[in-house]
Amino acid sequence: MNILDEFDTIAAPATPMGAGGVGIIRISGDKAFEIIEKIFSNPNFEPKKFNLGWIKDGDNKIDEVVVLPFFAPNSYTGENVIEIQCHGGVNVVKNILNLVLKNGARMAEKGEFTKRAFLNKRMDLSQAESVADIIHAKTRDFAKASMKNLAGVLKEKINTIRNEIFEVLSKITAGIDFPEDVKEPEYEYLTERFESIISQIDTVLAGAKTSNIFREGASVAIIGKPNVGKSSLFNALLSLDRAIVTDIAGTTRDVLRETLDLGIPVTLVDTAGIREDGDVSTVEKIGIEYSKQSLEEADLVLFVYDASKGLDNEDKEVLKLLEDKNHIIIANKSDLAEPEAGVKISALKGDGISELKDLLTRKVCEIEPENLEFVTNTRQQECLKKARNAMEQALLAAKINELQDLISIDVKSALLALDELTGELVTDNILDNIFENFCIGK
Repeated sequence: MNILDEFDTIAAPATPMGAGGVGIIRISGDKAFEIIEKIFSNPNFEPKKFNLGWIKDGDNKIDEVVVLPFFAPNSYTGENVIEIQCHGGVNVVKNILNLVLKNGARMAEKGEFTKRAFLNKRMDLSQAESVADIIHAKTRDFAKASMKNLAGVLKEKINTIRNEIFEVLSKITAGIDFPEDVKEPEYEYLTERFESIISQIDTVLAGAKTSNIFREGASVAIIGKPNVGKSSLFNALLSLDRAIVTDIAGTTRDVLRETLDLGIPVTLVDTAGIREDGDVSTVEKIGIEYSKQSLEEADLVLFVYDASKGLDNEDKEVLKLLEDKNHIIIANKSDLAEPEAGVKISALKGDGISELKDLLTRKVCEIEPENLEFVTNTRQQECLKKARNAMEQALLAAKINELQDLISIDVKSALLALDELTGELVTDNILDNIFENFCIGK
């Protein structure tokens, strides 16, 4: 984007294009009121009041609408904002949008409204990123967790840590710059403060793996030899008959995938039974190879065996493939016999399925989703890790009574890393990368 265009007046649909009850066009910038006054029949705007009237192109009426005015700085972007609520429908929205563009606005780029909110200090970068998380949330729980960031939970925690670092750095700097007036802080004090700061950073990072799974989802493959009830378990976990279930070994020839909401988004994978028997058709062989590939790619494997027959040598051969994988052993048909090992279930009767879902979530996540205090993304986690590493170096130096002007270098590095997280210190490339993932109109 040309720098001169960065604060042009912009416009875009704020609702998906298509049939619907209401369509919304958002305008933001210095010319927002000037533009709406040219095309609206009732442009007598007051704060906190909406206006009913017609959008007109000259003498031609386009649609009867409601216009909501937001006066700077009390708007989403911090600029003058107009929202036009018209009747839903592709042509109505397009006609009004084209009229707005013809009268002085330009089309907004992806995420440009939120980018302006950040640039105008309406939110920090962690809050801006939470907007994209809310829009793209795959589960209800992730949407709730992302809403905490929008409310400023992560921002407040980072600012608390940052303020502690800044306070220590100020004392070190004062002792270095004014040695006759200010005594350098005791090394015991530095050690204590650095350990506290590292502990607080670790608190935020504790949920990093769960945050990433919340955002990206987890792949869970159901593995076992033929005819042990893998497809029955697949159907039971989904609460629908998605996979064909028969008593014939090798019924599942392909890999089936469905999404399961367990508070985290889970891609559940039903696979063909794995067996090394030479009497296998070409199609089944391909299915078995797909199963092994799914096993390699899975974040968690559910190994299923038939409890009524016990763990035989064929089961144990499949188990050997899971030695280095995160897995759960599941004894299916446990209503027919006491299992030798594993979680007891009956896929056909539904026994143990609820408990298995809870265990599945715990095995995939470091922290239970409902207990996740902070949601972070990869960029934020890297900033936190850089800050932590810098504080670790400062702590080691303080423990050996290193010169405090050298210690201050690491403390400053930690401060800069947190400034990068919140957006106090950020490059155009980082901003472009973040807002490229937004939709137009947000």
